[in-house]
This record gives sequence, C-alpha cells and structure tokens, in this order.
Amino acid sequence: MMNHSVTQKFSAVVFDMDGTLLDTLADISYSLNSVLEEEGYPTHPVEACRAMVGFGMRELVRKALPESAHDEAITEPLLKKLQARYAEHWNDSSRPYDGVVELLDAIDRLGLKKAILSNKPDRFTRQCAEELLAPWKFDVIMGFREGIAPKPDPTGALLVAKELGVEPASILYVGDSGVDMKTANAAGMYPLGVTWGYRPGDELLATGAAKLVSHPTEIIPLLTA
Repeated sequence: MMNHSVTQKFSAVVFDMDGTLLDTLADISYSLNSVLEEEGYPTHPVEACRAMVGFGMRELVRKALPESAHDEAITEPLLKKLQARYAEHWNDSSRPYDGVVELLDAIDRLGLKKAILSNKPDRFTRQCAEELLAPWKFDVIMGFREGIAPKPDPTGALLVAKELGVEPASILYVGDSGVDMKTANAAGMYPLGVTWGYRPGDELLATGAAKLVSHPTEIIPLLTA
C-alpha cells in the first residue's frame, strides 16, 4: 500500500458515482426486487441491497440469487431484464447527496479536472451524470464497458488518468466502498473514503483508505491545502 500525504496538491478528482455522488439505492433495489419477484426468487430489503451494490450489475444479480441459481442460463436473462427494468426506474428517487452541489461548485471554482468512474453499465453511468448532475461538466465519464476489467482492477482508473492528462499520483480518488479504495491504491491515486454511502468506514480503512470524510464539503479543504 502506498504512503499518502493529505497535504499534497491534487490536479484532478475522480469520483465513484453510486453511494458517493448520487444516492441511487432505492431505484436499484426496486428494480432488482421487482425482477426477482417476477421470476420467483426471494427479494431483499434495501439494507441488504446496500451490501450488494458496487460490483456491477452482473455481480449484483449473482449476489441477489440463491447459490443454486448461479448458472449463466439463469443469470444472463435476469441481467438483461434488470437492465431493462432499471432503464425505466433509474431516476424515480435518485438524487445527489447533500453537500455534493457545494463540492462540485468548489472544484469548478478551483479549476480542477473531474471525472466519474463507475462499475455501473456505461450508458446508465452517463445518463445519471448527464441528467442528475447536469450543471457540471465532467471531463471524463466512464462506466463499465465490455473489454475493460471492472474495479477494483486499476485499468479503468488508469485510462481515466490518461484521458485527463494527469499523473495518477496527482489524483484524489473519492469512493464509498472497499472496491474503490482498492482501485485507488492499485492505480497509485490518493484513496479518500466517504462514509455517507453504502459501506461502513471500517471496511474503507481495511481496504486502504488514507482518510475518511463524513460529508462532501469536508473534501473542499483537501483541495485547497
């Protein structure tokens, strides 16, 4: 694990999306449970879904199904059905977290580059960013794309850094899960864990978070140090 200094200067910020910028859990949970119920599988309370998200939709389906149903003949059709259902309900109640507006405004005032890197399918990642975060232009938006390994593999993060034109060591990586902290460390970025999302702080620290924050506006001083 890298040694990180919180006083270092950052040239860019890379955000996870679900559980970091946007609270999307209710819409994901509804879409998942409605499909599971239709197919005759047990459903899950929202709090249980909280622990399942963050690994991409294919893995979400696997985690939600009984182990006896982990066959591609079952999971792939269910994945397609989930994607179709989520396309209808992705913005029923999804909204930016309190304080995200102020944070993104501050990043723009400081002239820093910003990006989104998510394990959510690329088209949904872009749709959420473009409609729910419309006032802000992100320099790079990357969701899961076939042929690019999902987080915590650092490939996507390094591609984002290359597209931003910024060295990984100058990037503040902000996320709410162990997947994000592992990604940031593997890519050589500063791993900042947020505790308002879907995972507890102890998970973030155990997976390499250099620092934790409990509100988006707490990030602003780190960018002006």
